[in-house]
Amino acid sequence: MNRKILIWSITAALAGFLFGFDTVVISGAEKKLQLLWGSSDMFHGVVVIGMALWGTVIGAFFGGIPTNKLGRKNTLIWIGVLYTISAIGSGLANDPWTFAIFRFIGGLGVGASTIAAPAYISEIAPAKDRGKLVGLYQFNIVFGILIAFLSNYLLNNVGENAWRWMIGVEAFPAAIYTVFALTIPKSPRWLLTKFRNSEAIGVLKIINPDQDPEKLMLEIKDEMENTVPNENIFLKKYRFPLILAFLIAFFNQLSGINALLYYAPRIFEEAGLGESSALLSSIGIGVTNMLFTLLGIILIDRLGRKQLMYICSFGYIISLSLVSAAFFFSWEGSIVPVLLFMFIASHAIGQGTVIWVFISEIFPNHLRGSGQSFGSSVHWVLAAVVPSLVPVLFSTIGAGMVFLFFAIMMGFQLLFVIFMMPETKGVSLEELSKKLIKDRNKAAN
Repeated sequence: MNRKILIWSITAALAGFLFGFDTVVISGAEKKLQLLWGSSDMFHGVVVIGMALWGTVIGAFFGGIPTNKLGRKNTLIWIGVLYTISAIGSGLANDPWTFAIFRFIGGLGVGASTIAAPAYISEIAPAKDRGKLVGLYQFNIVFGILIAFLSNYLLNNVGENAWRWMIGVEAFPAAIYTVFALTIPKSPRWLLTKFRNSEAIGVLKIINPDQDPEKLMLEIKDEMENTVPNENIFLKKYRFPLILAFLIAFFNQLSGINALLYYAPRIFEEAGLGESSALLSSIGIGVTNMLFTLLGIILIDRLGRKQLMYICSFGYIISLSLVSAAFFFSWEGSIVPVLLFMFIASHAIGQGTVIWVFISEIFPNHLRGSGQSFGSSVHWVLAAVVPSLVPVLFSTIGAGMVFLFFAIMMGFQLLFVIFMMPETKGVSLEELSKKLIKDRNKAAN
């Protein structure tokens, strides 16, 4: 593999580290903040916790605009700026609304990063390595999650303002990432869609010094000739990739993954563990998530995207059903953490590794930002709604019913994988576009 491609991919993927850290760091502080500000379960879930998630929804919904207009690189730089501002502001906040506003700003960065980073990496990566390189984004997400859990555990006893350190420490990696993002080149495929051919050729010669850049330019030109000015992803001919993006994002969140990550200590305490043991078990979730994501990245270009989704679907159904039974029949103690580790392993090797790779592959070059935006928006709307409801649902219908619902939804995911999901490994982006759009539309007609 070209060393420069690897370095650039890792740099862009570091946006995922901040995504993971920012998303989960709140789990160590959320109970302290609810006690500090005397918030009701509804206000705490919807405003204090949920505001960052709604920022993520907005970032995902509109993130395709700067990704397409300003470019993948410039969008990644601004994402780093948003993370830095958010960490400093929320760490210094003295009331729930100020805290929520700065967390909202960080959410904008999270949402936009799910568009710009996978799009950038997929556009500089060779087809044979695209899965593992885009998978670096997900690996950095779970690495950020692990570091957030570890950071929360280490900072938990630094005093009555421990939560400020938990939240504010993110400013350091955010600032470093912003500087790193300045060093990567612009995406050659984005440059070609903007007819900046000479710049694109310069980057392509660095990426593939032994290949003729004219070949890729001709492929993209052929793709562009089959488009109309100002078209969008909601046209009939793009219906199939749109449905694929919707469903993989929909099932990702209806597994309950973000509900577990945000409320891991609370869930473990519900299962009978003490506060310190709950935080330690949360670190176990982070370690399991990272190890199985790494395994998923190793396998994604070997077994393919679809095979990993089969593995995760069966793992989801088994683990979530047993977690539900554990709460119904009061299996207290270590059994619940073990079952949740199984759930996390299933997610990490499948949905966690596959989702951002898959969505970044199935749309044509000129609509990739918009397609990523759509898939990310579906993902983050549900990621905002589901965790926001968890405190209320746990106190009303109970944890057992919540996890049973997630298990049933994963049965439907298995049907999606069997009957609808195509395999995308080892195929160029331009060939995938032809396969999923032009050839499918011809068959339909």
